[in-house]
Amino acid sequence: MHFQLALTLQAIWTAVCHAAMQHYPAAWGHYDVCKSQVYSEDGLTWDYMACQPEAADMTQYLKVSLDPPNITCGDPPETYCALENPYMCNNECDASTEELAHPPELMFDIEGRNPTTFWQSSSWKKYPKPLLVNITLSWHKTIELTDDIVLTFESGRPEQMVLEKSLDYGRTWQPYQFYATDCLDAFTMEPKTVQDLTQHTLLDIICTEDYSRGYVWKYDKTVRFEIKDRFALFAGPRLHNMASLYGQLDTTKKLRDFFTITDLRIRLLRPATGATMVDENNLSRYFYAISDIKVHGRCKCNLHANSCVYDKEKLSCECEHNTTGPDCGRCKINYQGRAWSAGSYLPIPKGTANICIPNSIGPVKCNCNPFGSVRDHCNGTGFCICKEGTTGPKCQECLPGYLWDNGCKSPVCDDELLRCQNGGVCVNNARCNCPPEYSGLLCEKSRCDSEAAGCGSRESGQPPLTPPSPCGLLTLLLLGSALLREAPCWPAAL
Repeated sequence: MHFQLALTLQAIWTAVCHAAMQHYPAAWGHYDVCKSQVYSEDGLTWDYMACQPEAADMTQYLKVSLDPPNITCGDPPETYCALENPYMCNNECDASTEELAHPPELMFDIEGRNPTTFWQSSSWKKYPKPLLVNITLSWHKTIELTDDIVLTFESGRPEQMVLEKSLDYGRTWQPYQFYATDCLDAFTMEPKTVQDLTQHTLLDIICTEDYSRGYVWKYDKTVRFEIKDRFALFAGPRLHNMASLYGQLDTTKKLRDFFTITDLRIRLLRPATGATMVDENNLSRYFYAISDIKVHGRCKCNLHANSCVYDKEKLSCECEHNTTGPDCGRCKINYQGRAWSAGSYLPIPKGTANICIPNSIGPVKCNCNPFGSVRDHCNGTGFCICKEGTTGPKCQECLPGYLWDNGCKSPVCDDELLRCQNGGVCVNNARCNCPPEYSGLLCEKSRCDSEAAGCGSRESGQPPLTPPSPCGLLTLLLLGSALLREAPCWPAAL
């Protein structure tokens, strides 16, 4: 009995906790709708909301470049040794052979292959000169980061590295984070972790040793820049309180810019050595190799678009709210009645669209369909007022049950509920093709009934009634008189 009660209580508690966990994301929403139709005193109008594209894997849209350009291994071909075993030298890199080449594109291909694919640099042949490599990722578009940046190394994580960002398409750079086995020695910075940050120090640039120490390189492969841990300083450990984060992003431009980039640069300064001293007799053990780079984010559209298109190798927002530009960063022509402003996440859950309004208060011509709309001018929200049975942004489409014929009209006939009668045939749902002897909308009327002259008229299509001749009329009168005289005898005969 007690066991069953305990199970019941546990089930109830689990359901309550699950409901509580699901409540926050549903309440905060995803800002995936820019506008919806609502009824007002002026009829149908637009209700505008802040909106943004869904987050996605942004590595499919980037361009990668290396500095120096010839740093990739394979030209000329080279043999490499394993870091943990200097006598295991059976790894060959040859740029002229597809199976042995390691171009930079392999940092972004589909993972899970066996063997693993990766980009690889040339070895540290020129030691003690530093082995320096810059890997630049460019989108030619502003991107808002939504998840951790993750690098996966196949040759041991570098002992010194810097992750940098640009907000002006690579013209200037700022550090995001420093990585080293010894932060004091490499960058004269005290080592810290993201857990040392607070809401007030979130924008501080730190050096961390978490991703550089350790010699178990086969298992410790990843290097991270922790985006979600920084979000959690405002939104809570499981990012449940997104309203707090959205409020901060709305009111603190520096915070918003911190998570915004146009380019990323990975500066590799010293490869993994696995020891305190470099083995100068076997420098083919030391190189960089990256199998995967993950960058999750969304196009920055200033909360004026919910989709972003990739066309002709460029990303651009599909702007709403009468805005335009790659980032929806300005008002359209004729919609500059007030200064452009970015949308706002607040109030939750729809935010504030801050749409661009027409230059004049008078009616705005919106090319409304002349047959489907009441007039060719929009109402105050840029919406065409449609006639009965008509819909669409320009009143150019018909609602179900209506047919387009210079406007939307109810169908005259069909083959289901509005059948043509008496053998009539429905033509394009617009009229019934009736047999000669019937008329009416659905061929429901006989022509004889609908004509004053009756079926004997020439228009009726029926043969006329011919009056009897004089001789015939006299014969009928005589026959009738004879029948009357014989009438009394009929009962006796019966």
